[in-house]
Amino acid sequence: MASISSDLIRNVVFLSHSSAGKTILSEAAIHISGAISRLGTILDGNTVSDHEPEEIKRQSSVQTSIVPCDWRNNKINIIDSPGYSDFRGEVMSALSVADSSILVVSASSGVEVGTIQMWDLSEEQKLPQCIFINKLERENTDFNAVVDEIIEKFGRKCVPIQIPNGAENSFTKAINLLGKNEDSSDQNFIDAKEKLIEVIAETDDDLTLKYLEGEEISSSELLLALKSAVKSRSIIPVLVGSAINEVGVTELLDSIVDLMPSPVESDVRILAEGANDDAVEPKSNILSSFVFKTTADPFVGKLSYVRVYSGVLNSDSSIWNSKQSKNERVGQLYVMVGKEQKPVSELVAGDIGAVAKMASTLTSDTISVKENSIQFKDIFFPDPIHKMAVSPKTKSDLDKITSSLNKIVEEDPSLNLSRNNDTLELLLGGLGDVHIDISLEKIKRKFGVEIESKFPKVAYKETVGNLAKAEYRHKKQSGGHGQFAHVCLEVEPLSRGSGFQFTDKVVGGAVPKEYIPSVEKGCNKAIGNGVISGFPVVDLKVTLYDGSFHPVDSSGICFEIAGEHAFSDCVKQANPVLLEPVMKIAVTVPDLDTGDVISDLNGKRAKILGMEPNGNGTTIINAEAPQSELLRYSMDLRSVTQGRGTFAMEFDHYEDVPAHLFQKLVEQMNENSN
Repeated sequence: MASISSDLIRNVVFLSHSSAGKTILSEAAIHISGAISRLGTILDGNTVSDHEPEEIKRQSSVQTSIVPCDWRNNKINIIDSPGYSDFRGEVMSALSVADSSILVVSASSGVEVGTIQMWDLSEEQKLPQCIFINKLERENTDFNAVVDEIIEKFGRKCVPIQIPNGAENSFTKAINLLGKNEDSSDQNFIDAKEKLIEVIAETDDDLTLKYLEGEEISSSELLLALKSAVKSRSIIPVLVGSAINEVGVTELLDSIVDLMPSPVESDVRILAEGANDDAVEPKSNILSSFVFKTTADPFVGKLSYVRVYSGVLNSDSSIWNSKQSKNERVGQLYVMVGKEQKPVSELVAGDIGAVAKMASTLTSDTISVKENSIQFKDIFFPDPIHKMAVSPKTKSDLDKITSSLNKIVEEDPSLNLSRNNDTLELLLGGLGDVHIDISLEKIKRKFGVEIESKFPKVAYKETVGNLAKAEYRHKKQSGGHGQFAHVCLEVEPLSRGSGFQFTDKVVGGAVPKEYIPSVEKGCNKAIGNGVISGFPVVDLKVTLYDGSFHPVDSSGICFEIAGEHAFSDCVKQANPVLLEPVMKIAVTVPDLDTGDVISDLNGKRAKILGMEPNGNGTTIINAEAPQSELLRYSMDLRSVTQGRGTFAMEFDHYEDVPAHLFQKLVEQMNENSN
């Protein structure tokens, strides 16, 4: 495959709400361009982009796919990203290397929750973008109504540059308002073109003057001004089509070439603080490239997806990983077409490809040369909001579970693997239940490891509410030396976070000095095992104030046993309290949903701390709630807000379990332990 000049490359990410049709749109684009001979479909599971078994099974994208095509001597790298919110990490990877975006809107569904979320992400990246209204062939679709909704949601800078020639079944063509050969007698065409010319003229002083003076503005002048306005994001062109019928797809490809910036015209990735920026101009001959995605394959091995920002990345070369401060060997380079790997000898500035088996290189790493090392900023991946406890289905997979989980986390940095030191559970965190489920399916398929998941245990703790005293006499006689130890303890509560304190106040040698550490050891053993629930005991002071011993039958182990039992008896008499972890949670929802969300939180024993209007039609609800009530919150919030809400939470403190729940929880825990 021959190399191409950087100014003839377009890197464009397709974004949408799930099921708006961007995968079929990318399929239609590469079919019309001649990259494939047969148009695949979602139902048949044979599209170039959605090639993973998990995608074919669900008929929905779950990972970012690169599908390049040639159009008018330009190379368009279409980056097809998932629309479902659980795979936001994949979208962030795609956005990190795109120079522009196409926001796909379903004409039958209009602007949906995911449409707005994807718009916001593109705006955050300051990407030039177009909007493509898809599925106009469907019944009961209304082009003008969808345009009105787009303008209402995203502003008046969204302007149609095309209109459909008909509605529903009669829609067969996207009419270009700036086209030279279009029929200008239709009043809809005349009105839409006049509006477009007015909007374009407003972005350019010379054209504004011409427009106000009634002078004719040529199509070439309008196109040049429109391209400049798209790059500055002062105009968002709205296009029309039907991907399934391949209507408007040719015009979309033309618009990508004519209006979207090439890598030479685009703003490059931001460098990490303090990095040398001499090498990031696309015209520079000094290598700089960025790894935006990693895949793990049991047969091919690790595959690192890269975008080159300057210089040339060559096959069979040595490079410098700036982030890891390591040399890496580049073997064969590939251009990816879905899952197909096409070998190439080099990747020029602006192009996207992949490298196999770079052992030390991870997603968000920068590849450069040691003599002129630079480092780009990491991709921002959202924090996991849904955690599940994971364990191998069979003992034979016990040794393989950690390595397989680490590989899938390396592939998807929006996943997180951790161990709860209190419950000792291995936790896999992700962006939702579907995200976790699909990740476990991938592990089974790729590495042959079956993993079970369940909601994590809540790390409760025990403490005491009052001061109490207890004594325990350990005595055994079975021939020969017996066993004897007598311990008198007092426990009292301490403030939260104080931990465990042990004090010796024995006088007169009632308990010999050499046995006192054994008493403390026994207390520590009881603390670790818990007294009423099996969870650790915290925030109390234990005082050893008296006891007795036998000069022959006493020993360290006897005093350890006595200490453990005396401690347990003390706690049972000291008004034992169960503590539960309380999370601080910030929920961002549309203003209209605040009442429903607060009502739902109140049902979860939450304490509402306050609300902060965002000024963009959303409100942040700050609250505290027990962790036990929030284990399913990613699913609950999705249900309450129809996917419009987002949240972040973190551990804040421990709090007493309410009295009406205390006994029920203790009984439940004891049943589980039995």
